[in-house]
Formats: sequence, C-alpha cells, structure tokens
Amino acid sequence: MQASYWHEKWKQGDIAFHQFKGSPLLKAHFSALQLPVQSRVLVPLCGKTRDIAWLVANGHHVVAAELHEAAVVQLFADMEIEPKVMHLVEPDLIHYQANPNGLRIDIYVGDIFRLTETLIGKIDAVYDRAALVALPLMMREKYTGHIRNLTDNAPQLLISFDYQQDLLPGPPYCVNRDEIVQHYGDNYRISLLASEDVKGGLKGKIAANEEVWLLQKNT
Repeated sequence: MQASYWHEKWKQGDIAFHQFKGSPLLKAHFSALQLPVQSRVLVPLCGKTRDIAWLVANGHHVVAAELHEAAVVQLFADMEIEPKVMHLVEPDLIHYQANPNGLRIDIYVGDIFRLTETLIGKIDAVYDRAALVALPLMMREKYTGHIRNLTDNAPQLLISFDYQQDLLPGPPYCVNRDEIVQHYGDNYRISLLASEDVKGGLKGKIAANEEVWLLQKNT
C-alpha cells in the first residue's frame, strides 16, 4: 500500500475511520493499562484523532505518528493549540511539538518506519486504534515488529476488527485473535477485554465485531 493511497483519502475527505468525538472504547478500557499519570503513550497512525486530546486531558504525554500533515494541522487546530514545527533532516520527518498544561505532545509526520527509539524516547504504553487494521497483511508483520522494537514491548491497548475478509476489501482489515497471537504472542500475554457488534455493519455492508485487546509484556 503506497503513501499516495492515504494522502488521496485525506484529500477526498474519505475518512470514515475518524471518530469526531473520540473512541468510546478508549474511555471504557484505557484503565486496564494501569498507567500512572504523566506516562508516555504512543499513538501510531493517529490522523486527527480526538483521542489525543482525551489522553492529555487525563494527564498523559503523547507521542504520535501520522503520514498526512494536514491531518496533524487540523488536530492541533481542533485542540486550539499552536504547535512548534521542526523539520528533521535525519530522519526525514516533520516534528510537531506542544506543551499543553505542562504535558507534552510530539507528533512526527512522515513514514512511521523512520521513527527510532532514540528519537521518540521511552514509551510506557501503545494505543493502537486505527493503525494495525489500516495495513495490508504484508505490512502488518513489518509494522508489529517495528512497534515492538520501538517500545521495548510496552503494553498495548489494541482495537481490531473481526469479519469475513473475503466479503469486503479493507481497510480496515480483519485482524482476528489468531493473527494478533501470530504477531505478538511471543512477547505478550494477550487478553480480550471487549467484543462489540459494529452497528449497521462494517462500512454499512457486512457483520463485524470491533474488539479491544490488552497486550501485557511477558515477564
């Protein structure tokens, strides 16, 4: 899947994945991570999600990555925050940074695979609502390995979809329990926190479940 696919989606306003009030599943299940305040939460492929504002309002620092810069500009506009913008030559990323209420938001615009542990620092948890399910199968293997390495297997709150993939092309793609275990089972204890029917069907077409997973590092 090329970057141009997502840039075109944003330009056309074809962003059904965006939840204008944020994710109710985040609010319902974030406490399962048992994070102290001022933890650093990674939000991969963040778009302009209102979930970032919720995380900050609940006392956490946010590190995020997004491919499409206009989405990040809109995110800060929605939060009524004027960020500092820095162009990083190595790696080739644009860094949006702000410090609302003594907390910190760092969003890196560009290819998420350019992020390094040195660049983003220690991550206490990952919130993945629309990243893993946005990627085709061949990229999901690379992505999950990258996230594990970036975060030293930090705990995750992962939201996925389970449906009959051959009935509907993604994204969002079907990522069921078996695949989550395939990607993360060697490093994490995996627990299903919730499974809910998608009201009206996925994209209004087929039955699907939206599932919330807690990934805890093996000890």
